[in-house]
Amino acid sequence: MPERTAKAGGWEVAGLALVLALLALLRPVDHDESQYVAAASLVAHGLWPYRDFAYLQTPLQPWLFAPIAWGAGALAWPALRIANALLGTLAIVAVYGASLAAGARPRAALVGAALFASCDIMLFSIGTARNDALPVALYAVALWIAVGERPGRRHAAAIGLLLAGAAAAKISYAVPAIAYGLYALVERRRPLWGAIGAAPMIVFLLWAWASSPADFLFGTLRFPATAPAEYYANRPWKLSIAAKLVDTLKFLALGPALLAAWTAVRGRRAPLLDGLIVAGLVAALLPMPTWRQYLLPVLPPLFVRTALLWSTHPPARTLRIALVTFAAAGLAPSVAALAHGGTLFAAVRNGQAVGAMLDATGVRGPVATLSPELLPAARRVPDPRFAGGPFAFRFRGGDAVARGYVSRDTLRRALLPDAVLVGGEAPWTGGDAGLDALMERAAIARGYRPLPAPAPLRLWVRPPAPAWRPPAPDNRP
Repeated sequence: MPERTAKAGGWEVAGLALVLALLALLRPVDHDESQYVAAASLVAHGLWPYRDFAYLQTPLQPWLFAPIAWGAGALAWPALRIANALLGTLAIVAVYGASLAAGARPRAALVGAALFASCDIMLFSIGTARNDALPVALYAVALWIAVGERPGRRHAAAIGLLLAGAAAAKISYAVPAIAYGLYALVERRRPLWGAIGAAPMIVFLLWAWASSPADFLFGTLRFPATAPAEYYANRPWKLSIAAKLVDTLKFLALGPALLAAWTAVRGRRAPLLDGLIVAGLVAALLPMPTWRQYLLPVLPPLFVRTALLWSTHPPARTLRIALVTFAAAGLAPSVAALAHGGTLFAAVRNGQAVGAMLDATGVRGPVATLSPELLPAARRVPDPRFAGGPFAFRFRGGDAVARGYVSRDTLRRALLPDAVLVGGEAPWTGGDAGLDALMERAAIARGYRPLPAPAPLRLWVRPPAPAWRPPAPDNRP
């Protein structure tokens, strides 16, 4: 690539990163972020996932993001969002690079990457402090290496490391990783070196399991397998095949992914890309129900496939118009989210106000809350038993005590710390206010007193114990 083009590309990537970071900062608060901010903060303070607190995913992200949370301090939550936006930028660049490596023309590769970036699935996933951006970035870079010429030893090892890393950050990426492993075995693309590359992540997962086997299996397998059925017990239609089909089509249609899939099936076979697309669909459709972020593994190979097709068969005018329309539909939810601009900053300011109030009243130590994402700004850490946010709290699996967290069923007999913060698990964060009401009632029942807090937050603290006084002398004769 000529030097001038490389420099221009650098400025374009920097501009894309800036736009995505701004969108991440302006996106409204989502209660899905709770456990990920809490996990990074707790690891930054020396605690381990599973062993010391409940974590409901595979463990790589808290360990990688803990230095960010530690360095950002009170701004850990916005910093984690920015980190995800930068990882999203890397994923987009990797899709562009993978398209070129696979043989697509530069213009088609650029269009494919731009369409990938316009999907609501992608924009939501990299715009919040969830665990979606890290695995998709690792996966997209692995794809960039894999679609090129037959890999050498180092390249095969790098692919194995990246794919295993994606699965270590989010378990659904294990399905594409296995699919690539089978492809490498059949096509003799140095599968042994791929396995060698994956070995460090496998050892890391075994170490995480060994730290607390039952809690690891609970967070990575049992909870994801059983919690949705429990949560939707009164809405069984949400777990039906019909609802899954409608949801999948809806999420793919919020952006050009559905149209890209329709056009891609008409092109020549591409065994690696086709296999990874199918694997991504399997990973997305296995959980019940299917949410938009679950479809993210489908998108990188899909848009590389699309760029390859359009390099030899450019889309007709009608299709181009349809693509622009669908891309606009993908951007619409993020644009609508900007109407709530400042929500994240307001939440950070509210967290700072809570911290100032706790400091002024001399209340130290961890805080019990279902919204632990608010606590870095307060310079507090969550009580580790509440690190799972509302998701672990509402689970009625019956073994909350053994799993080291407090659930709605064990709250009554649980000892609470000196401070309880409520108001963040509510409709304004996509949450259930009834869960926070349980927390508030528990604080009131224990005699906690309210402290002033910025609306909609409410802060309760344990009243100070009465000062000890020596008994009055007995002067009776």
